[in-house]
Amino acid sequence: MRVLVTGGAGYVGRIAVELLLDDGHDVVVLDNFSKGHAAAIPAELQALTVDLRNAGGVTKAVLDSRPDAIIHFGAVTIVPESVRSPGLYYAVNTAGTNNLLSAAIDANVERFILSSTAAVYGTPDDPLVSENAPLRPISPYGSSKLMAETILRDFSAAYGLKYAVFRYFNVAGATSQNGEDHTPETHLIPSAIFAAMGRREPLTLFGRSYATPDGTAIRDYVHVVDLARAHMMALTSLEQSGEVFNLGAGEGVSVAQIIDAIERITGHAVPAVDGPPRAGDPPVLVADISRARNVLRWSPRQSDLDSIISSAWDWHERHPNGYSG
Repeated sequence: MRVLVTGGAGYVGRIAVELLLDDGHDVVVLDNFSKGHAAAIPAELQALTVDLRNAGGVTKAVLDSRPDAIIHFGAVTIVPESVRSPGLYYAVNTAGTNNLLSAAIDANVERFILSSTAAVYGTPDDPLVSENAPLRPISPYGSSKLMAETILRDFSAAYGLKYAVFRYFNVAGATSQNGEDHTPETHLIPSAIFAAMGRREPLTLFGRSYATPDGTAIRDYVHVVDLARAHMMALTSLEQSGEVFNLGAGEGVSVAQIIDAIERITGHAVPAVDGPPRAGDPPVLVADISRARNVLRWSPRQSDLDSIISSAWDWHERHPNGYSG
């Protein structure tokens, strides 16, 4: 299958590209390379430098590449930035998705997979979050992604496009070839690893008095390989018009457990300081993944905490400067 991967030079996108190539698919990458890494793209792969906000450029890229399917990872994803710069998030995540879908219809693309986020739920009433939970985003990031979901659903109703939406919880881990390389790094596990390596200031723990066993917040972490594998499975199983799936491990781990695991696995202490809880952070947030299990027959295979941390630590040790060398 010929697959166009937007954001294919980013963290999740380039690992999905790795798995797609291993599975024999014909892959084309579309990225503006503002945050993605050209060095992560195999030299023999066609990579199109296009910004999703450029409707004409997107249309030309899709028409020229003529994919059978599009996996849409391209997005801006940092919640605090979305609060400071909401226009950027609606321009890229919402209008950019509209541009891509319009191009997909022009090029007769049959299948479309959208990378979305648990941020569409906002602060859920139930700590175990199903796809039927109320959609109440509390950031422009979450709102921009929810709007993208709505646009996709409407395009499907109008044109018969088959689609899947994946709402990610917390993604972490690496393969031997590809890992997480963000500037700045805002995610907990790589930030804690960098602190253990002495590559950043001590980690700030946002709250130690939550109603959890150790007082720190509990979240659901899914290995990036498990996440990418779900997208590949959807490519060949999209027989209905559309479906929405949570992707997570289906169980939670606390911030303190993550720090303990990093120290145990690496033999390095994680310097940390206490900070206040962040507004809107629930004590527990875990994905109900039963729909992905039942419909896609997908289940996480590598999303235990030790596998996630070991793979991430190994990649960062071998790539101390990320993709820069």
